[in-house]
Amino acid sequence: MNKNNLIINRIESIVKDISNTVLLPYYSKVKAQSKADGSLITQADIDVQNAIKSELSNHFPEYVFFAEELSEAELNSFFTENHSGYWCLDPIDGTSNFAATLPYFSISLALIISSETVLGLIYDPVRDECFTAIKGEGAKLNGQDISRLEAPENLSECMAIVDFKRLPNDLSIKLVSNPPYRSQRSFGSVALDWCWLAMGRCHIYLHGKQMLWDYAAGLLIAEKSGCITCTMDRKPVFEESLDAKKIIASTDKLLQKKWLDFIRN
Repeated sequence: MNKNNLIINRIESIVKDISNTVLLPYYSKVKAQSKADGSLITQADIDVQNAIKSELSNHFPEYVFFAEELSEAELNSFFTENHSGYWCLDPIDGTSNFAATLPYFSISLALIISSETVLGLIYDPVRDECFTAIKGEGAKLNGQDISRLEAPENLSECMAIVDFKRLPNDLSIKLVSNPPYRSQRSFGSVALDWCWLAMGRCHIYLHGKQMLWDYAAGLLIAEKSGCITCTMDRKPVFEESLDAKKIIASTDKLLQKKWLDFIRN
């Protein structure tokens, strides 16, 4: 077993334990507060982040820590410093769902070394689904290789996940007035959206604002399952920065071309 497999096994154990002992006891018992940017935060976000940081620091002291709930000053200074490797964490992806007791949220964790994501893990504690991916290998669900049914050939047969809240108004109007897909959903956890795309539970994906902690793990899982991804201006998604990304993804190249053509035309 190589080093990355040993790491993924260790962090899976850490994340599941913290989910059971720290995260889930808050479920239906915690109130959310608004941050400066209007997004929500709960005490569960903070406690999960602190618990995971503590465990990772104990087991992997060679890597530093980057996470959504760091202070603004810590976030702004992070990429001005030199890091050989760091953990990228979203302690609760889908905080609004979690606070409202909607059962669609997750813990998302990636390891980034030399400006490349080398492993990713996303854990859905409600369904006990643990999605993982390692650089140079495929994506897995609960330790088994991800496989999915063949995707439709036409957009009109596709299930789409589209987050309208963060899209340009003209594009939202176009999608509502002339939807190219069979059906559309928006669930509220970016990390799980990536995983469900990887599984073929949806076929095409569109989101107008994702930060590094939103997509680092999920992007690797989706791409290692064979999904095709890019930004809305057709550039690679991954970038070590605090810049938000407008993301387009599909389960295969043919669908991605048709999806891009519809969005861009």
